Amino acid sequence: QVQLQESGGGSVQAGGSLRLSCTASGFTIGNKYGDYYMAWFRQAPGKEREGVACVAADGTTNYKDSVQGRFTISQDNAENTLFLHMNHLKPEDTGMYFCAAQRRSPYTSIWFCSRATSRFDYWGQGTQVTVSS
Repeated sequence: QVQLQESGGGSVQAGGSLRLSCTASGFTIGNKYGDYYMAWFRQAPGKEREGVACVAADGTTNYKDSVQGRFTISQDNAENTLFLHMNHLKPEDTGMYFCAAQRRSPYTSIWFCSRATSRFDYWGQGTQVTVSS
């Protein structure tokens, strides 16, 4: 059974940094078969959930334009954990952050990842990030 658990959220002032963690169970992140791709999403009050960054089974990454250069998605295979390193945070980065995982189909390239919510079957419960000005 796939389970995802986020941690690391908190309250920071604009310009600050946070590192979010997503510990996975039920599958192995970054295994040699490239079974899963993963992503970070966020949802602000009254807004739709949006994809922030994703990482493909082969390590290829993709970012939302507004976080490019400030956020980095990475994974620690030994700890079976996905990270989101967030620097130069802005008030508009405030929201609940979720990690998600999806098993790659045989027809999906190993370099493919997605920031679309509809692509993912497995979700964590979220961790709150609040950035004050």
